[in-house]
Amino acid sequence: MQRCGELLLSVRRMIKLYDRYMEETRSRHGLSHLEITIISFLHNNPGRDTAKDICETRMLPKGNVSQGVESLIQKGLLTRAVDSADRRRIHLSLTERTAPIVEDVERAKETFYQRNLSCFTPEELHFYADMSARIMENIRKDLEGKSET
Repeated sequence: MQRCGELLLSVRRMIKLYDRYMEETRSRHGLSHLEITIISFLHNNPGRDTAKDICETRMLPKGNVSQGVESLIQKGLLTRAVDSADRRRIHLSLTERTAPIVEDVERAKETFYQRNLSCFTPEELHFYADMSARIMENIRKDLEGKSET
């Protein structure tokens, strides 16, 4: 189906362009794509602060996230703490040293938004967000084998 191909190509292009916006931040701070992803996730998802949360939400392999977390800890950008109720859960926290990185990530995201989405009205953006949420819910269900079709 042509529309499916166009949708997938559009998503891939958006991701590729977004990654370009993040490249300067990665280079400036000497971080990998995965390390920026982990920092950004922890900054944007308070309360979702475990490696498992990152893996599940971003659909990343456990081993990769584990390596990225360890690298960030070694660089002094992340700390870990054992959960007081469940010693198997390890909570991750950004250190103060990530503040300039987070600022750069947020600046890059804002530039991406301004250049690519500011041409839409608030109503159009709301409609797009609603449609995207419905699509993502269908995809989640399908991945879990609970698709209704």
